[in-house]
Amino acid sequence: MSTKEENNNPRRKFLKTLGLAAGAVSGAGMLSSFTSETENEKVKVLSQDGQLVEVDAKSLKIANNPDKGIELTELQKRGREGIPGKKWVMVIDLSRCQNARKCMEACQTAHELRPEQHHINVLRMQDTKQTAPYYMPKPCYHCDNPPCTKVCPVNATFKRQDGIVLIDNERCIGCRFCVAACPYSARMFQWFEPEMTEEEKMRTYDIELNVPQKKGTITKCLFSADRLREGKLPYCVSACPNGVYYFGDRNEDAVTNGTTGETVRFSELIRDNAGYTYHEELGTKPQVYYLPPKDRRVPYKAPENQS
Repeated sequence: MSTKEENNNPRRKFLKTLGLAAGAVSGAGMLSSFTSETENEKVKVLSQDGQLVEVDAKSLKIANNPDKGIELTELQKRGREGIPGKKWVMVIDLSRCQNARKCMEACQTAHELRPEQHHINVLRMQDTKQTAPYYMPKPCYHCDNPPCTKVCPVNATFKRQDGIVLIDNERCIGCRFCVAACPYSARMFQWFEPEMTEEEKMRTYDIELNVPQKKGTITKCLFSADRLREGKLPYCVSACPNGVYYFGDRNEDAVTNGTTGETVRFSELIRDNAGYTYHEELGTKPQVYYLPPKDRRVPYKAPENQS
């Protein structure tokens, strides 16, 4: 590759610079992300293979602010600020899911994903051999303590004031640190060029919709931030025909069922139905809750192609 081509590729240039800087620190590829914890002029840092090691504090250099010198569009500014006073939360009733997958279709259409791509997936689950299987929709959990945002070197993924974790693909460099950090496998890498017309490619990027999609960047569930901006329920919540999803504002202690339109108290729904979060022991504090698959409205029916 020529020098001219390298200079015209800011992502490659950034990754090359990051790699050189990291090598200079440790000789083994240390990351610039490090804690302020010091002992005898030693600083703990995280290596590329995930090991916590100590190095000489004098050899470290604070990285430049990734926000410095970057001008944001109005859509980016609005997307990063969120909706004041809100704290969004989702409740998924596993007793109602029938694997209609209408939630997946609505999400794929809105975010212009390929058929094999999804921000939300419906998994077939079975707790033991003695219990019947059930279906479990799995979106991003929009954690209050998200590991993904802490490892991004360019502040492309972030958590805003209303609790939603978003990705700014105008800044994403495709390093995939956030993919490795997410314990829920909720992020997806764009390996291929999105199928768009030239006119569609020229659209102003909407951070709350993550459209147009971009090759070499990360995409994931957005809690339909663009719909919330308009006072509407998320795409998946509105599309479900079986009343699986509740969505609302935790600050108001109110969530609305996307099918029936019924609004109930979030705290009572969780308390009275033994609501729980996925892998609570990880300390990520997910903002998506599940109601256990008991007293199912419709008995489990195996797919036709399944013996």
